[in-house]
Amino acid sequence: MSFPMDRVVVWPLLFLAGLAAGFVDSIAGGGGLITVPVLLATGLSPSEALATNKLQSTFGSGSAAWHYRGANLVSWKEAWPGVVATAVGAAVGVLAVSRLDPSILRKIIPVLLSIAVLIVWLRPNLGTVQRPARWARVPFLLGFGVLLGFYDGFFGPGTGTFWTLSIVLLLGFELLRATAWTKWMNFTSNVVSLAAFAFAARFDWVAGMLMGVGQWLGARLGARVAMRGGSRLIRPVFLAVAVVATSRLFYDGWWR
Repeated sequence: MSFPMDRVVVWPLLFLAGLAAGFVDSIAGGGGLITVPVLLATGLSPSEALATNKLQSTFGSGSAAWHYRGANLVSWKEAWPGVVATAVGAAVGVLAVSRLDPSILRKIIPVLLSIAVLIVWLRPNLGTVQRPARWARVPFLLGFGVLLGFYDGFFGPGTGTFWTLSIVLLLGFELLRATAWTKWMNFTSNVVSLAAFAFAARFDWVAGMLMGVGQWLGARLGARVAMRGGSRLIRPVFLAVAVVATSRLFYDGWWR
Protein backbone atom coordinates (compact mmCIF):
# COMPACT_ATOMS: atom_id res chain seq x y z
CA MET A 1 0.00 0.00 0.00
CA SER A 2 1.38 3.42 -0.93
CA PHE A 3 0.53 6.93 0.20
CA PRO A 4 0.98 9.55 -2.56
CA MET A 5 3.20 12.42 -1.49
CA ASP A 6 0.81 15.04 -2.90
CA ARG A 7 -1.60 14.33 -0.05
CA VAL A 8 -0.88 16.71 2.83
CA VAL A 9 -2.23 14.14 5.26
CA VAL A 10 0.97 12.15 4.72
CA TRP A 11 3.19 14.95 6.00
CA PRO A 12 2.56 14.34 9.73
CA LEU A 13 3.39 10.65 9.17
CA LEU A 14 6.73 11.61 7.64
CA PHE A 15 7.53 13.96 10.51
CA LEU A 16 6.61 11.35 13.13
CA ALA A 17 8.65 8.66 11.33
CA GLY A 18 11.65 10.98 11.35
CA LEU A 19 11.07 11.79 15.02
CA ALA A 20 10.94 8.11 16.00
CA ALA A 21 13.92 7.20 13.83
CA GLY A 22 16.02 10.07 15.19
CA PHE A 23 15.23 9.05 18.76
CA VAL A 24 16.14 5.38 18.23
CA ASP A 25 19.14 6.08 16.02
CA SER A 26 20.75 8.50 18.49
CA ILE A 27 20.70 5.77 21.15
CA ALA A 28 21.48 2.60 19.23
CA GLY A 29 21.42 3.20 15.47
CA GLY A 30 18.99 1.51 13.09
CA GLY A 31 16.78 4.49 12.27
CA GLY A 32 16.68 3.44 8.63
CA LEU A 33 14.58 0.42 9.62
CA ILE A 34 11.81 2.94 10.27
CA THR A 35 12.36 5.57 7.59
CA VAL A 36 13.12 3.54 4.45
CA PRO A 37 9.85 1.52 4.55
CA VAL A 38 7.89 4.73 5.16
CA LEU A 39 9.57 6.45 2.20
CA LEU A 40 8.90 3.46 -0.05
CA ALA A 41 5.26 3.52 1.09
CA THR A 42 4.92 7.07 -0.25
CA GLY A 43 5.48 5.70 -3.75
CA LEU A 44 9.12 6.72 -4.20
CA SER A 45 11.36 4.47 -6.27
CA PRO A 46 14.07 2.58 -4.33
CA SER A 47 16.81 4.96 -5.53
CA GLU A 48 14.73 8.03 -4.63
CA ALA A 49 13.84 6.52 -1.24
CA LEU A 50 17.50 5.78 -0.44
CA ALA A 51 18.63 9.25 -1.53
CA THR A 52 15.87 10.94 0.48
CA ASN A 53 16.64 8.71 3.46
CA LYS A 54 20.28 9.81 3.38
CA LEU A 55 19.12 13.44 3.30
CA GLN A 56 16.87 13.15 6.33
CA SER A 57 19.21 10.88 8.31
CA THR A 58 21.99 13.47 8.02
CA PHE A 59 19.85 15.80 10.14
CA GLY A 60 19.52 13.15 12.85
CA SER A 61 23.15 12.06 12.98
CA GLY A 62 24.26 15.70 12.92
CA SER A 63 21.90 16.61 15.75
CA ALA A 64 23.00 13.68 17.91
CA ALA A 65 26.69 14.28 17.16
CA TRP A 66 26.43 17.95 18.11
CA HIS A 67 24.48 17.22 21.27
CA TYR A 68 26.93 14.57 22.46
CA ARG A 69 29.82 16.92 21.75
CA GLY A 70 28.12 19.62 23.81
CA ALA A 71 28.03 17.17 26.69
CA ASN A 72 31.82 16.70 26.39
CA LEU A 73 31.46 13.03 25.40
CA VAL A 74 33.46 13.61 22.21
CA SER A 75 36.63 15.61 21.81
CA TRP A 76 37.32 16.94 18.31
CA LYS A 77 41.03 16.98 19.12
CA GLU A 78 40.90 13.22 19.73
CA ALA A 79 38.29 12.22 17.14
CA TRP A 80 39.41 14.13 14.02
CA PRO A 81 41.63 11.30 12.62
CA GLY A 82 38.57 9.04 12.58
CA VAL A 83 36.41 11.71 10.96
CA VAL A 84 38.93 12.27 8.17
CA ALA A 85 39.50 8.53 7.62
CA THR A 86 35.75 7.88 7.59
CA ALA A 87 35.22 10.60 4.98
CA VAL A 88 37.91 9.06 2.75
CA GLY A 89 36.51 5.56 3.20
CA ALA A 90 32.94 6.67 2.50
CA ALA A 91 33.99 8.49 -0.68
CA VAL A 92 35.75 5.36 -1.97
CA GLY A 93 32.75 3.24 -0.99
CA VAL A 94 30.35 5.46 -2.91
CA LEU A 95 32.60 5.28 -5.99
CA ALA A 96 32.72 1.48 -5.68
CA VAL A 97 28.94 1.08 -5.68
CA SER A 98 28.71 1.16 -9.49
CA ARG A 99 31.70 -1.15 -9.95
CA LEU A 100 31.29 -3.92 -7.37
CA ASP A 101 28.49 -6.38 -6.67
CA PRO A 102 27.09 -5.84 -3.14
CA SER A 103 25.29 -9.22 -3.14
CA ILE A 104 28.11 -10.91 -1.23
CA LEU A 105 27.74 -8.35 1.57
CA ARG A 106 24.04 -9.17 1.83
CA LYS A 107 25.05 -12.64 2.96
CA ILE A 108 28.11 -11.82 5.06
CA ILE A 109 26.88 -8.78 7.03
CA PRO A 110 23.96 -10.46 8.85
CA VAL A 111 26.35 -13.20 10.00
CA LEU A 112 28.77 -10.60 11.39
CA LEU A 113 25.90 -8.72 13.04
CA SER A 114 24.75 -11.96 14.66
CA ILE A 115 28.21 -12.37 16.17
CA ALA A 116 28.05 -8.78 17.46
CA VAL A 117 24.66 -9.44 19.06
CA LEU A 118 25.97 -12.58 20.74
CA ILE A 119 29.01 -10.75 22.11
CA VAL A 120 26.84 -8.06 23.71
CA TRP A 121 24.25 -10.58 24.91
CA LEU A 122 26.78 -12.94 26.53
CA ARG A 123 28.74 -10.13 28.17
CA PRO A 124 26.17 -8.13 30.17
CA ASN A 125 28.87 -5.93 31.73
CA LEU A 126 30.36 -4.97 28.37
CA GLY A 127 30.53 -1.20 28.06
CA THR A 128 29.33 -0.48 31.57
CA VAL A 129 32.64 1.03 32.66
CA GLN A 130 35.74 2.45 30.98
CA ARG A 131 38.37 -0.24 30.38
CA PRO A 132 42.01 -0.17 29.20
CA ALA A 133 42.31 0.21 25.45
CA ARG A 134 43.54 -2.76 23.43
CA TRP A 135 44.49 -0.60 20.43
CA ALA A 136 46.14 2.79 20.26
CA ARG A 137 43.48 5.38 19.43
CA VAL A 138 44.92 6.92 16.25
CA PRO A 139 45.69 3.62 14.43
CA PHE A 140 42.23 2.36 15.41
CA LEU A 141 40.47 5.49 14.11
CA LEU A 142 42.44 5.52 10.87
CA GLY A 143 41.96 1.80 10.17
CA PHE A 144 38.34 1.45 11.17
CA GLY A 145 37.48 4.88 9.77
CA VAL A 146 38.53 3.80 6.28
CA LEU A 147 37.00 0.31 6.65
CA LEU A 148 33.63 1.27 8.12
CA GLY A 149 33.46 4.49 6.12
CA PHE A 150 33.86 2.41 2.95
CA TYR A 151 31.20 -0.02 4.15
CA ASP A 152 28.74 2.77 4.93
CA GLY A 153 29.28 4.42 1.56
CA PHE A 154 29.04 1.11 -0.29
CA PHE A 155 26.29 -0.76 1.59
CA GLY A 156 25.41 0.77 4.96
CA PRO A 157 23.11 -1.31 7.21
CA GLY A 158 24.61 -2.05 10.62
CA THR A 159 27.40 0.54 10.40
CA GLY A 160 26.51 2.09 13.75
CA THR A 161 26.45 -1.32 15.43
CA PHE A 162 29.91 -2.18 14.12
CA TRP A 163 31.29 1.21 15.17
CA THR A 164 29.88 1.08 18.69
CA LEU A 165 30.99 -2.48 19.39
CA SER A 166 34.46 -1.90 17.91
CA ILE A 167 34.98 1.21 20.04
CA VAL A 168 33.86 -0.60 23.19
CA LEU A 169 35.99 -3.69 22.56
CA LEU A 170 39.16 -2.08 21.22
CA LEU A 171 39.25 1.40 22.78
CA GLY A 172 37.68 0.32 26.07
CA PHE A 173 34.98 3.04 26.07
CA GLU A 174 31.76 2.58 27.98
CA LEU A 175 28.61 2.39 25.84
CA LEU A 176 27.47 6.00 26.18
CA ARG A 177 30.79 7.46 25.09
CA ALA A 178 31.11 4.86 22.31
CA THR A 179 27.65 5.85 21.05
CA ALA A 180 28.67 9.51 21.04
CA TRP A 181 31.79 8.80 18.97
CA THR A 182 29.76 6.57 16.64
CA LYS A 183 27.38 9.43 15.85
CA TRP A 184 30.29 11.60 14.67
CA MET A 185 31.52 8.87 12.35
CA ASN A 186 27.97 8.21 11.10
CA PHE A 187 27.44 11.90 10.44
CA THR A 188 30.66 12.07 8.45
CA SER A 189 29.82 9.13 6.17
CA ASN A 190 26.24 10.41 5.82
CA VAL A 191 27.45 13.80 4.56
CA VAL A 192 29.82 12.19 2.05
CA SER A 193 27.14 9.79 0.80
CA LEU A 194 24.60 12.62 0.60
CA ALA A 195 26.97 14.63 -1.59
CA ALA A 196 27.30 11.63 -3.93
CA PHE A 197 23.53 11.12 -4.07
CA ALA A 198 23.12 14.79 -4.98
CA PHE A 199 24.80 14.04 -8.31
CA ALA A 200 23.42 10.56 -8.95
CA ALA A 201 19.81 10.42 -7.70
CA ARG A 202 16.68 12.47 -7.20
CA PHE A 203 15.54 13.59 -3.76
CA ASP A 204 12.02 14.17 -2.58
CA TRP A 205 12.79 17.45 -0.85
CA VAL A 206 9.42 17.73 0.92
CA ALA A 207 9.73 14.27 2.46
CA GLY A 208 13.42 14.75 3.23
CA MET A 209 12.98 18.07 5.00
CA LEU A 210 9.87 17.02 6.94
CA MET A 211 11.58 13.88 8.15
CA GLY A 212 14.79 15.82 8.69
CA VAL A 213 13.09 18.17 11.14
CA GLY A 214 11.67 15.15 12.96
CA GLN A 215 15.12 13.52 12.93
CA TRP A 216 16.75 16.61 14.39
CA LEU A 217 14.28 16.82 17.28
CA GLY A 218 14.15 13.06 17.87
CA ALA A 219 17.94 12.81 17.95
CA ARG A 220 18.21 15.61 20.50
CA LEU A 221 15.64 13.91 22.71
CA GLY A 222 17.26 10.48 22.28
CA ALA A 223 20.71 11.82 23.11
CA ARG A 224 19.38 13.39 26.31
CA VAL A 225 17.62 10.18 27.31
CA ALA A 226 20.77 8.15 26.57
CA MET A 227 22.91 10.46 28.70
CA ARG A 228 20.49 10.09 31.59
CA GLY A 229 20.03 6.33 31.26
CA GLY A 230 23.63 5.43 30.37
CA SER A 231 24.53 1.85 29.53
CA ARG A 232 21.50 0.48 31.40
CA LEU A 233 19.30 2.04 28.72
CA ILE A 234 21.62 1.82 25.72
CA ARG A 235 22.37 -1.90 26.03
CA PRO A 236 18.76 -3.21 25.71
CA VAL A 237 17.94 -0.71 22.95
CA PHE A 238 21.18 -1.60 21.16
CA LEU A 239 20.35 -5.31 21.35
CA ALA A 240 16.76 -4.83 20.19
CA VAL A 241 17.76 -2.73 17.19
CA ALA A 242 20.61 -5.09 16.28
CA VAL A 243 18.32 -8.14 16.41
CA VAL A 244 15.71 -6.48 14.19
CA ALA A 245 18.37 -5.27 11.73
CA THR A 246 20.01 -8.71 11.63
CA SER A 247 16.69 -10.45 11.04
CA ARG A 248 15.84 -8.07 8.22
CA LEU A 249 19.26 -8.52 6.59
CA PHE A 250 19.08 -12.31 6.88
CA TYR A 251 15.71 -12.18 5.14
CA ASP A 252 17.00 -9.90 2.37
CA GLY A 253 20.29 -11.71 1.84
CA TRP A 254 19.42 -15.37 2.37
CA TRP A 255 15.70 -16.02 1.97
CA ARG A 256 14.10 -13.39 -0.24
